[in-house]
Amino acid sequence: MIIESLLDTDLYKFTMMQVVLHHFPGAQVEYRFKCRNPGVDLQPFASEIEAEIRDLCRIRFTRAELEYLRSWRFFKSDFVDLLALFQLNERFIKVSPLEGHPGEIDIAIKGPWLHTILFEVPVLAIVSEVYNRNVHPNPDFATGRARLAEKIGTIRGVEDAAFRIADYGTRRRFSRTWQDEVIRTLKSGIGQKLVGTSNVRLAMDHQLTPLGTMAHEYLQACQAVGPRLRDSQVFAFNTWAREYRGDLGIALSDVCGMDAFLRDFDLFFCKLFDGVRHDSADPFEWGEKLIEHYQKMRIDPRAKTMVFSDSLNVPLALKLFNYFKGRAQTSFGIGTNLTNDLGYEALQIVIKMTRCNGQPVAKISDEPSKTMDYDPSYVAYLREVFQVPATPA
Repeated sequence: MIIESLLDTDLYKFTMMQVVLHHFPGAQVEYRFKCRNPGVDLQPFASEIEAEIRDLCRIRFTRAELEYLRSWRFFKSDFVDLLALFQLNERFIKVSPLEGHPGEIDIAIKGPWLHTILFEVPVLAIVSEVYNRNVHPNPDFATGRARLAEKIGTIRGVEDAAFRIADYGTRRRFSRTWQDEVIRTLKSGIGQKLVGTSNVRLAMDHQLTPLGTMAHEYLQACQAVGPRLRDSQVFAFNTWAREYRGDLGIALSDVCGMDAFLRDFDLFFCKLFDGVRHDSADPFEWGEKLIEHYQKMRIDPRAKTMVFSDSLNVPLALKLFNYFKGRAQTSFGIGTNLTNDLGYEALQIVIKMTRCNGQPVAKISDEPSKTMDYDPSYVAYLREVFQVPATPA
């Protein structure tokens, strides 16, 4: 089995799931899969992927895992009690050939949000590992270890203790065992400069801090479950604040673009949230915009954190750290470049929410390469409502 624990996923799936339980328990959603690599043929592996998903749907949380979750103050007892009964259900997920696209597969997830939210990360990890073990049956771990050692050497060479990184690489990892080795090696190699991991099971196993707050699907769903579309981001942040009362205070900025985010991220939210996460577009320009926004609100940006998590590697993280040093706090979540850097092209795969409660939802990325097959008429409407110019052809 590729997935052996339901904790083998990102923390923000659980933090969002708790919000769903308490605020949107009846919401119905749809997710779709996309592989952004051109020419990758996944159809020969479809039956293997399906078999792994069947195994995934047999897993239950163990008593030790539930007690671990219960030890974090932001998880409520009723949520952990629900997880004690929880099991993913095969009837909510379907793997099939993608019509009109030879070699591509479609993974459709449809059902109650509360019962489908935990599919995304383990299913992506399954697709990545099944692909890798078939296409690279004799992986070059020596190259991977050499590249990891080079990263560790660079990080250890940074004298400033404020430069720290985190692992955000579960969904596109080369394999589960390789991610475990990467975490183990980083912990022994850079010590306190490894601030934590988004993977809850690995955090538990290696005594690290699990990291994460919210993802795009949460703000996308609020386009459907909120009072009106224009107020969906404000509704999402208010609901989050009511649930966590000051914990998990990093907001996500790029569901409708940075400019639209800043129009909604007013003085109240600037003071309430500890910082903001970057996940698309030029990170230097993004950081400048955020700092300028804090200054307009008469808030010292040095008291706030900018979390960078978009296509990061160690050299880019170091450049960003030095660029913004003394102007704001920075944090760096490195994903694929940590957990799938063995010299092969990693799959650029995503699963995104496309509908909620029967209506389309979407993300308008500041990065054109991150497009998804959302409803085009709805995307046009979303752009109009949030004053986001259409991307030039």
